[in-house]
Amino acid sequence: MSAACTPTPEPVSGTTLPIFGDGYRFKGDICRRVGEDAFTNQFLDDAADLVACPEDAENLGVFEIDTGAVEVGRRDGYVLYSVPVR
Repeated sequence: MSAACTPTPEPVSGTTLPIFGDGYRFKGDICRRVGEDAFTNQFLDDAADLVACPEDAENLGVFEIDTGAVEVGRRDGYVLYSVPVR
């Protein structure tokens, strides 16, 4: 993938996670995609999206069921999920 196609992580207040996009699944959702850094690289998989949701978000259980997400870690008040894409 060329650098021009790689999403640029956006700074998100209160976290060092390389979060990008404007919502996971739908624009405006509180869960967002996570890019690669020294911490997250252990969770990345070409068959899954790495997604961060605030720990205090309502309906995380529903998110897990609807997407098949598996919790892989926590950091800075976020739950990290691996969400299969195939």
